[in-house]
Amino acid sequence: MRLKNDTGALDPFRLIAAFLVIANHTSPLLSFGENADFILTRIIARTAVPFFLMVSGYFLYKYIKNGDNSYILAFCKKMALLYAFSIILFLPLNLYAGHYKGENWWITFIKDLFIDGTFYHLWYFPGLILGILIVRLCMRRLGLQLTFLLSIFLYLLGLFGDSYYGIATQITFIDTFYDGIFSITDYTRNGLFMVPIFLTMGMLIYQGRKSSSLKNNLLLFIVSFVLLVVEGLWLHAHSLQRHDSMYIMLVPTMYYLFLILLQLNGKSSKNLRNIATIMYIIHPWMIVVVRFTADLFKLEHLFIVNSFVHYLTVSVLSFVMAAFLSWGIKWRKQTPSPTGRAWIEIDLQALRENIEILRKLLPGNTKLMAVVKANAYGHGAVKVAKELNKNGINSFAVATLAEGIQLRKNRVKGEILVLGYTNPQDIRFLKRYRLTQTIIGLSYARELNKYGIGLDVQVKLDTGMHRLGVDASQLTELKRIYRCQHLKIKGIYSHLSVSDSLEPEDINSTNEQIAKYNQTIEWLQSQQLRIGRRHIQASYGLLNYPDLQYDYVRAGIALYGILSNNDEVVSKVELKPVLAIKARVAMVKHVPPGEFVSYGRTYETKEMMITAVVTIGYADGLPRNLNHGHVLIHGQKAPIIGRICMDQLIVDVTDLANVQTNDIVTIIGKDGSERITSEEVANKCGTITNELLSRLGSRLNYIYKNPFFH
Repeated sequence: MRLKNDTGALDPFRLIAAFLVIANHTSPLLSFGENADFILTRIIARTAVPFFLMVSGYFLYKYIKNGDNSYILAFCKKMALLYAFSIILFLPLNLYAGHYKGENWWITFIKDLFIDGTFYHLWYFPGLILGILIVRLCMRRLGLQLTFLLSIFLYLLGLFGDSYYGIATQITFIDTFYDGIFSITDYTRNGLFMVPIFLTMGMLIYQGRKSSSLKNNLLLFIVSFVLLVVEGLWLHAHSLQRHDSMYIMLVPTMYYLFLILLQLNGKSSKNLRNIATIMYIIHPWMIVVVRFTADLFKLEHLFIVNSFVHYLTVSVLSFVMAAFLSWGIKWRKQTPSPTGRAWIEIDLQALRENIEILRKLLPGNTKLMAVVKANAYGHGAVKVAKELNKNGINSFAVATLAEGIQLRKNRVKGEILVLGYTNPQDIRFLKRYRLTQTIIGLSYARELNKYGIGLDVQVKLDTGMHRLGVDASQLTELKRIYRCQHLKIKGIYSHLSVSDSLEPEDINSTNEQIAKYNQTIEWLQSQQLRIGRRHIQASYGLLNYPDLQYDYVRAGIALYGILSNNDEVVSKVELKPVLAIKARVAMVKHVPPGEFVSYGRTYETKEMMITAVVTIGYADGLPRNLNHGHVLIHGQKAPIIGRICMDQLIVDVTDLANVQTNDIVTIIGKDGSERITSEEVANKCGTITNELLSRLGSRLNYIYKNPFFH
């Protein structure tokens, strides 16, 4: 049975875990009995930190697996900043308690800073950072399964310095071993012994993405949990515990609890995540506030002696303060609504369906290379490329160096091929950002080669388009390119100039280009020269020549569910448009007959007319000559009248009922049963969709619908 989604009830349980951490530090049931409180605080509450660790492992897995060091370091930096803030927050309490006094106080401080935590609950932050670095290093060398086995071994070592310490002390050489450990750290519940196993458990669950039924998981959780309680009570009764954070049965208990949470209905909530984190950090100060206030007003019997009321008061105060701080953070980060004026909607589910449709057309082992140049044809290059990464596409094509750098800076993985010219003086950026440069000619190859920097390149062959590329007939030039010792040739490709046409003469021309390409490849092979990856088809090359078998197809406009024009193609596929453009009605006016609308007095009203001013114009990328187009309002077409302005356009809504200010207007996309396609708009403007979409302005906000990971 597959898990329902990627988050399930993880975020709501973060809040429960935060309350369990508070319970661990306030002993809520102590007034009712020591054993009851021990079960709650020293056994049940011990699930909180492992849960947080598993969540981190679960969501970090794909980045660690893909070797995304920038993301991992950014995550660790975030944890370090939270830790630094927490150190400052609790510094007054440490100073008040006289914790760092004496001749060697700095040794204690360094030990606390990097291992034990500078306050009792803050060990989590250095522990998490160290654990992530250990797991990252081990996974790189050993893989996840062996890393998990190693983490089990480390956890067992930690057990005998924690809950099973009484057994370790009975054996002299083992006791000496732990004495050495405790000269460095006060506990084994740290980033070396405890953290890796729960991180890797979260990763294993993410990797598997499936589990047995909820009923079976619930049963196994109950059994594991009961055994955990029995284990904890037995250890406590025999006074074997040095500390009580690590139990044998804690591991299966957490595994099945995590699976259950993923199978429950839930909603991802950044607000809950923030509140839980803040509660974890600030609750010791809330304990101090409650104790100080109770002492000031002589209410110790109610708020201190009564342990349960004490816990409730600290919990409520921690929650309220965390919620207030979370609201403050959210308020400071608030920005105007992205749908307030004009925006682009990107349907990521449609993108995923197009990927599968195009993949079904691919022969053999051919793969998709996604063309994301020109901001992914107006669709948002970074977001689209990252979504494609998630759907198994790891080859991309861009037009410029800057486009490639933008993708790398946003952690897009895989090969990124720069199709266009890069100034040789910027060659170091190709190397730094691991980009593959297109070789457009022999002189260019020699210019890049003279810098002495090992570069990944692909050679562009000119088979008849006569744009960039080495003439396919100039075999001597090609061979000389191979002599450039600092250029690592990873592929050879070409481009078809009329693969979008089914006219007989254009088909013949395309076949000639393909023949030239194949002949050049065969000659290179005969010379024992490395070919690398081969590709010649773009979107129309795939749709009209699907039987060609190369390594890649450079899918561009078709990936986004659009064709350049309303063309007929050989492959009858139903691609889904990914993009929609929408805006708002700014104002509704009644215009009498004989009046002129918009610039230039080009449109005169013939009778009383109701017009709507729409909040989008040519500065947003709409062609100014779209004067005879339509938009959709309330699922009905409304004609554009007058000239399109820089920031607005005007439509006739006389025949539409109840058009009001702030109504949504669809310029491209679907509203009700009506649809306006990119192809229609481009045709009315005398251009192609490629140009129309790639010119969309930076003022438009992007709304991404149906993300794969919630």
